[in-house]
Amino acid sequence: MLYLHKAIASVLGIGFIPKGSGTFGALLACGIIAIIAKFTQDVHYQWVLVLLTLISTFVGRWSSGVMEHHWGEDASKIVIDEVAGMFLTVCFVAFSWQNLAIGFLLFRVFDIFKPFNIRYFEKYPNGWGVMLDDIAAGVWANGCLQIIIFFP
Repeated sequence: MLYLHKAIASVLGIGFIPKGSGTFGALLACGIIAIIAKFTQDVHYQWVLVLLTLISTFVGRWSSGVMEHHWGEDASKIVIDEVAGMFLTVCFVAFSWQNLAIGFLLFRVFDIFKPFNIRYFEKYPNGWGVMLDDIAAGVWANGCLQIIIFFP
């Protein structure tokens, strides 16, 4: 079972990339988002993203909670949180390569610099802290992206 948690938390090993593993996790999410957009209709695209956000958040919390005991608190090997945060960043945003690129940049800025008390969420135990700071970054990135789209 430990191998399953390791695979989930590291997103099939992406977390083992020595530098920038979180960025690569978010990029993988961008690839998944692009594939979903290509093969679904707009209304289905949005709900698939919501479902993926929820699944990756709760499964990620479970696996992160287990792997924190082996790798340490919020270890860089855990990148499922970046995947969930990136999915959330583009929820309820029409797909375009421009929106995806801007969303990616916004999410990484909020995830790395953690403004607006995003760091506050890191204190929660059992994998919640790992996931919630990236969910908060995704919420802020989504809000900014919505504003950018609404006021071009």
